[in-house]
Amino acid sequence: MTTEVLTPVRRTQKLVVFACFLVTAVTLIPVVMMVLVAFQSDAESMAAKPSFWPSSWHPENLQRAFDLVPLGRYLLNTVIFAGGTTLLETITAALAAYAFARLRFPGRTWLFGIYLATLMIPTQVTLIPQFVLVAKLHGIDTWPGMILPHAFTALGVFLLRQFFLGIPRDYEEAARLDGANRWQAFTRVIVPLAIPAIATLAVFKFIGQWNNLLWPLVISNSDSTRTASVGLQVFQDTNGTQWNLLLMAATVTTVPLIVLFFLTQRWFVKGITMSGLGGR
Repeated sequence: MTTEVLTPVRRTQKLVVFACFLVTAVTLIPVVMMVLVAFQSDAESMAAKPSFWPSSWHPENLQRAFDLVPLGRYLLNTVIFAGGTTLLETITAALAAYAFARLRFPGRTWLFGIYLATLMIPTQVTLIPQFVLVAKLHGIDTWPGMILPHAFTALGVFLLRQFFLGIPRDYEEAARLDGANRWQAFTRVIVPLAIPAIATLAVFKFIGQWNNLLWPLVISNSDSTRTASVGLQVFQDTNGTQWNLLLMAATVTTVPLIVLFFLTQRWFVKGITMSGLGGR
């Protein structure tokens, strides 16, 4: 009887694993093609009938890509932009989420609902007002103008608030009985317990801002602030359709994200599961 019960379960598990493997394979096909074309010769990458597997490998394409545009500077700018916005949003989201989860004040529920409603507003709608505001504050082509408008989002507040609500109040009350004030209870009790959720938010934000094209494209006018995504557009505009070099530059900008995910995947999965985004 036990065998009869377990057999359908095992079959379902095998089907789920096969489906995940199939989806992963389909997702990775463009990435693999990008890397293969990046190592092709100029003639082979622009052939009428392209062959994605290189007939001969050309690792010198990496140096050529760096020589055509300041790709290293673009990568550094991307780290500054993504890191700055991630740090600021993590701080502001944690403070706001703690206020919505623990503090009691008039209109808290309505204010939180209005805050979440901003998630339904497309980014393109707020682009022009943000640009006008930054321009009036003389923030065009500056780091404050690039970073500050993206330092506050409702998604981060929602994610951390859900996590804070799952932390028993007894921990915080015990700290208060030991003489800790509200700030000390937050920084020494709540924040350490919320590291998985905070790490998840940081990874989400960093990846999103690393791939952000629209805002840096609008606000940056020089190589001193251009990010990698904008740099790829500049690369194509200045060097035409040199697909092997363009895809080599794209590969270079993709590698840091892959490394980041593998380094943080444990916190990433744990944070999604415990913050309420895992479907439980």
